[in-house]
Amino acid sequence: MKIAVATHGRFHAFELAGCLQRAGFLVQLATTYPAFIARRFLPPGTPIVAAPWLEALRRAHAWTGIGSSPDFMIARAFGRFSARHLPDADALVTWSGAGIEAIGEAKRRGMTVVIERGSTHIVQQSEILRGGFARWGLPWPETDARLVERELVEYDAADLIVTGSTFARESFLARGFAVKRIAINPYGVDLARFHPEPPSAARREKRVLFVGEVGIRKGVPWLLEAFACLPSDWTLHLVGPMAPGFRDVLVRLPHERVVVRGVLSREALAEAYREADIFCLPSIEEGLALVILQAMASGLPVIASRATGGQDVGGDGRELLIVPPGDSSALGDALCRLAGDHDLRRALGAAAAMRVAAGFSWDDYGRRAIGILRECLARKS
Repeated sequence: MKIAVATHGRFHAFELAGCLQRAGFLVQLATTYPAFIARRFLPPGTPIVAAPWLEALRRAHAWTGIGSSPDFMIARAFGRFSARHLPDADALVTWSGAGIEAIGEAKRRGMTVVIERGSTHIVQQSEILRGGFARWGLPWPETDARLVERELVEYDAADLIVTGSTFARESFLARGFAVKRIAINPYGVDLARFHPEPPSAARREKRVLFVGEVGIRKGVPWLLEAFACLPSDWTLHLVGPMAPGFRDVLVRLPHERVVVRGVLSREALAEAYREADIFCLPSIEEGLALVILQAMASGLPVIASRATGGQDVGGDGRELLIVPPGDSSALGDALCRLAGDHDLRRALGAAAAMRVAAGFSWDDYGRRAIGILRECLARKS
């Protein structure tokens, strides 16, 4: 089995490529990351072709905000780049949105095509987010119609679409995709970095932790409403970048005892998990949120909405608590339940850490991915 991987960025493609490389199946990784940076995350000898000028363009626009979004141009340019550099392989695994050109070349050669989709079907994603933004009086920055069209063409061309969760898979099945064309492979976590540690004796307050973009998609408005019901000895720490325009919403919502911490380094993030008592991610749209696995691996009791993919990594009431997305009342009930029960917090956190350690390392993810690819190739042949 010979596999080529192409991704316009990083996502979890580097973990997939690393697992394939160690197993002897990777032919090539194409990425927009500079090769010397990509190699820091990959096994020695991983074959890489890189288009770093595209990553530089993406980041320059993110830093400066000058001009219109380059996302469509980058997607098309990377698709052409990966098509030109497509090696001989049995299958191409490419990330949604930047694969049309490479998919066409792969199909011409008779290769199997697998699309990795990190979120729900792009049409459902837009519908959910448009409604969520409207609920809080913000305009939804519509996805470029050209990018939507690219993804829809890719979905139709793919032999298999791999999602990270049942929630994401259902969004494709609801639009008529055959069951056999949509697979689920939950992601993994670095167990060496995220792991339980004994709590510090010098705890200053009880802490709920959120990690992600502080905005509508990750459910922060509903979290702020729900958190307001907790006793005064609890604080909420929001870790991550502030979404554009969200600060105006933030000031309209309850924000007493809320600490906005911004983006943390990898070391500081691991420490933030160890310092927290409860982790909460009430997203309204996701594929599978990696931060849930990080929190569970750290031994935290987790509250997650069904839209996060949490139900694919643990059982409701056994390893974590699952609530409906966009439901402040249900979220508040779950927070109050955990806040008022130290033994339940400890039991859920211990069960979560055991669950993740038993099947959600990146090696576990890679083994599942290899099995899915083998099955897809066998079915096609």
